[in-house]
Amino acid sequence: MILPDFTLDRRRLLGGALLAATLGSLPRLADAAEIDTSGLSNITGAVPRIGAAERAARLERAQSLMQAAGIAAILVEPGASLIYFTGIDWFRSERLTLAIIPARGQPVIVTSFFEEPSVRQTLGIPADVRVWQEDESPHALVAAALRQFGAEKAVVGIEESVRFFASDGLAHLLPGVRLVSADPIVRGCRMIKTAPEIALMQAATDVTIAAYRWTWPRIRTGMTPEQIGAMMDAATIKLGGVPEFSLILLGEAAAYPHGSNKPQAVREGEVVLMDCGCTVQGYQSDVSRTFVPGTAPDAVRRVWDIVAKGQQTAFAAARIGVPAGSIDDAVRGYYTAQGFGPGYRLPGLSHRTGHGIGLDGHEPVNLVHGEATRLAPGMCFSNEPGLYLPGKFGVRLEDCFHMTATGPRWFSTPPRSLDHPFD
Repeated sequence: MILPDFTLDRRRLLGGALLAATLGSLPRLADAAEIDTSGLSNITGAVPRIGAAERAARLERAQSLMQAAGIAAILVEPGASLIYFTGIDWFRSERLTLAIIPARGQPVIVTSFFEEPSVRQTLGIPADVRVWQEDESPHALVAAALRQFGAEKAVVGIEESVRFFASDGLAHLLPGVRLVSADPIVRGCRMIKTAPEIALMQAATDVTIAAYRWTWPRIRTGMTPEQIGAMMDAATIKLGGVPEFSLILLGEAAAYPHGSNKPQAVREGEVVLMDCGCTVQGYQSDVSRTFVPGTAPDAVRRVWDIVAKGQQTAFAAARIGVPAGSIDDAVRGYYTAQGFGPGYRLPGLSHRTGHGIGLDGHEPVNLVHGEATRLAPGMCFSNEPGLYLPGKFGVRLEDCFHMTATGPRWFSTPPRSLDHPFD
């Protein structure tokens, strides 16, 4: 997926449909309820939830990294990182809710008095919950907690998505504190997925592939992106996933990675590009397929075959210890030899080869030129080296993989040919 990033808390407020909404397709979720999916059943029931031991290990890892980095505490607002460390699935508003995770000791949750019962419903760790009234300052509670941890004149890490008013209010109350990025801590934990996380991502991918296989044979000439997306969403829900996005690009629109506002309909001999994903217990899938109803033009078939090899080139280049950017470089080297590019020029691959994925659809780090972070076991990436020919068509194949001690392993198996996109 190469859509813009959105925070998980906003998706939560819209029942997991924010990205669909950006495509003008909120009505599609209502339409999905009317589609007959009686032949499908939930395939996610046996997947274990993230448990107390897993969350305790995350906190232990974070505190170990903080101690090594000389950071006294980190601050985390609602979103994927708050869910990751505490289990709290909450939203952001002008009323501040955040977690203070100290380098030593028990985390503190600061929230509004009247929202405390709701916040506690998903709290998955031992924590001291402190509340503020409507006529009180939440920043004062945060400052008091930091003083308790001895951090009033120390280094405090701010998670990268924390809003300015939250950190600024703290800075005014504790002028002696030095605020730094919490990336070394948060990324140091979240970039490396554990076996339970991998299992949830596998379950989400299994749902998406099963939904694709159900939807594909039901696509007919004349259908719109909204109609196809509604089928994909309906199948995803019945299979046990929460739809996150269903980007459907038809014909020339496939030449533009984020699509086109022009009216689109399925036509024989023209490209259908589907980029879809869901969540299972918050963990994401991201799979793209490109196919052609009827007889595919030779030009499309050639580009499809090149993209398929581009995917395999990226996969072969993904080895433990290599810089993430080298995977992107390997693909671009191959594409340049085939007459595309060079670099990010069109016709060619105008976006990165892949992105990190987990609780967020886009997570650090990216498979992009110049990225020096070295691949390690537990890292998860999309692999989507599309080719785009403006004014004509585009082809994107996307499957995610995770790194093991012996190399990459697919979450979903890439298609074997243009004519068999889901085999």
